[in-house]
Amino acid sequence: MSETIFSKIIKREIPADIIYEDDLALAFRDVHPQAPVHFLVIPKKPIVKLSEATIEDQALLGNLLLVASKVAAQEGLTSFRLVTNNGAEAGQSVFHLHIHVLGGRSFMATRLKQKTIKAVLCTAFVFLLT
Repeated sequence: MSETIFSKIIKREIPADIIYEDDLALAFRDVHPQAPVHFLVIPKKPIVKLSEATIEDQALLGNLLLVASKVAAQEGLTSFRLVTNNGAEAGQSVFHLHIHVLGGRSFMATRLKQKTIKAVLCTAFVFLLT
């Protein structure tokens, strides 16, 4: 794996607002937050993306989820969203496995918009068939 901005954060070569660290993981605030609370949880072990993790990474992957939950609680969140992109076509821009943890607002509007778009598309499709 080539060096990434996250590996530089792990080595403290560039600054980050680190909010949690243990032997396996690091959590820090996202520099371009998409919610009032938005932080990333990354493994210290370089793994490019989730699909490249192996059975040997099982405990590490579980630790990342537990860290996400622990730090979310530290941040006062009881509800939150976890997002992991796997590959460029899925929106991954930093090729070091990471989990986005977002909270502090409702995400229901996004779901309602998606349902509305699906309903409009279905209606349009039926209209085109008639």
